[in-house]
Amino acid sequence: MRKDVRILLVGEPKVGKTSLIMSLVSEEFPDEVPPRAEEITIPADVTPERVPTHIVDYSEAEQSDEQLYQEISKANVICIVYSVNNKKSIEKVTSHWIPLINERTDKDSRVPLILVGNKSDLVEHSSMETILPIMNQYSEIETCVECSAKNLKNISELFYYAQKAVLHPTGPLYTPEEKEMKPSCIKALTRIFKISDLDNDGVLNDNELNFFQRTCFNIPLAPQALEDVKNVVRKNMSDGVKDDGLTLKGFLFLHTLFIQRGRHETTWTVLRRFGYDDDLELTQEYLFPLIKIPPDCTTELNHNAYLFLQSVFDKHDKDRDCALSPDELKDLFKVFPYMPWGPDVNNTVCTNEQGWITYQGYLSQWTLTTYLDVQRCLEYLGYLGYSIIQEQESQAAAMTVTRNKRIDLQKKQTQRSVFRCNVLGARGSGKSGFLQAFLGRNLARQKKIREDHKSYYAISTTYVYGQEKYLLLHEVLPDFEFLSEADLACDVVCLVYDISNPCSFEYCAKVYKKHYMDSKTPCVIIAAKSDLHETRQYYSLTPLDFCRKHKLHPPQLFTCNSAEAPSKDTYTKLTTMAMYPHAKLRCMCSCNRCTFCISHNLLNSELVRSVKAKLYSAVLNRHMTQADLKNSTFWLRASVGATVFAVLGFAMYKALLKQR
Repeated sequence: MRKDVRILLVGEPKVGKTSLIMSLVSEEFPDEVPPRAEEITIPADVTPERVPTHIVDYSEAEQSDEQLYQEISKANVICIVYSVNNKKSIEKVTSHWIPLINERTDKDSRVPLILVGNKSDLVEHSSMETILPIMNQYSEIETCVECSAKNLKNISELFYYAQKAVLHPTGPLYTPEEKEMKPSCIKALTRIFKISDLDNDGVLNDNELNFFQRTCFNIPLAPQALEDVKNVVRKNMSDGVKDDGLTLKGFLFLHTLFIQRGRHETTWTVLRRFGYDDDLELTQEYLFPLIKIPPDCTTELNHNAYLFLQSVFDKHDKDRDCALSPDELKDLFKVFPYMPWGPDVNNTVCTNEQGWITYQGYLSQWTLTTYLDVQRCLEYLGYLGYSIIQEQESQAAAMTVTRNKRIDLQKKQTQRSVFRCNVLGARGSGKSGFLQAFLGRNLARQKKIREDHKSYYAISTTYVYGQEKYLLLHEVLPDFEFLSEADLACDVVCLVYDISNPCSFEYCAKVYKKHYMDSKTPCVIIAAKSDLHETRQYYSLTPLDFCRKHKLHPPQLFTCNSAEAPSKDTYTKLTTMAMYPHAKLRCMCSCNRCTFCISHNLLNSELVRSVKAKLYSAVLNRHMTQADLKNSTFWLRASVGATVFAVLGFAMYKALLKQR
């Protein structure tokens, strides 16, 4: 709502404008009335809507036309005062005042008007018969009030209606001539209905209605009150109630009824709770709550956010196939003003055989948006009503800001769940194939992707030592001279070359030497298209010699030209390197002969893992029996024995290497 309200009183001389203001302030009719009252401010705690209200008087004798125009432009609502016993002052309402005000205001944002018939104590009849045709002629007129400054009749009501016309205007909601809600209001209330329909069955059941009532008005509805509401709808329309729940038509009918009965504040309370402003647009404060992200920090969704997104997915996955069909996806995004995901998203995340986004792909896309553009993610969560459903202050509560990456490097551990891998290489080296292979697509499936649906990102999950992590691959365009800091910033780098193209490796070597040779970012060289015949590279060093010289892992052979889905081993290793960039023993060859492979295999053998699992289970059980205690002692000995065996094996292997 507005933070304050400015009310302007205009009208012909001697109709009692100043008397009305003074009677309101002093609560008695003044003996002497000045030509014009000074501007007064009513504090927020005195007004019914708890909003400061400024009341401004106009005097033709003391103010110029220019001053009047300025006051009209500043006013939130204008009260046109006439005398009920003076026909000329009534005629001036339509012949002078309404045209003058409309000339000074925009057609699309007309200021609301209140017609005020003063001096009702001087006549026995009402002026309403004369005023009603005027109200029907001008839609900007909110209401008409007859009052008496002398008898204090309807004085407080007059200024309450004026305040209400600003804070709860009829104009954006309703068209009196057609007796219907405006399309923008129907659209907003439809979104509110869909958000409140938690199970997406098309009706609001008693639980959903109670949650809606509690969310908007902070009090639940009693069972009888719920039944009364549904009975009102049943009496007026046949399809307003279904399966003892309120349908969208019934929901819209109720709000139409509220407006027609002058209870605009009910509908406005609902609209504002769901983020709408006076123009029925979602406010910037609602869509983009403040969130501070220090340098070298990233943004991720927290556990509650994933649970919310999971509930949204389940709500729209009507056939329970763990994927969203085009119709289901369209239904999910009906609460958005536009379709946020284009066809490229289907080539950014995992899909099923029909090309529909799977549950895992759905969560991956949200993770990607949060990482790359947190403001957009906040906006999207706002459309879905995250803060309302989760009962949070804003959707910023869905975000986790990770700690500075330098701290992670110092502590040699990280709490992050999303890691970025930049994929660089010359044109035609196989970068796009490397991205799509991560999503489980072999070359045959990749060939079906349209060029205009191509994505430069791919994101999915990998498992590192039993922990689920997201790996985000970003294909960087091969403009060597125009690589920005944003293009280079990442957790791990993939330099891809085509083994069948003799010119391909040179690009990788140049990029590494210029940008990554002195950095702390782990680098991996991918020998793509390994199913083709390998050609000698024109670069001065072979890829293997280059890796040896710069202490990199040997080039990793990769191909997506296979009958089955490509292996994810390489991607798991990339995630591991991103998580532990300082690890001294890093191997990606899976040769089972080098130091890392043997020690890794020994320490991760089935025996050791089994011993660890059983030992942990025994230790965590606080109420172990004596038999359990003996058992844990046995497993403790077995664990120590297995560890000693692994260390001795590793030492013997190193001794053998030295002898060789």
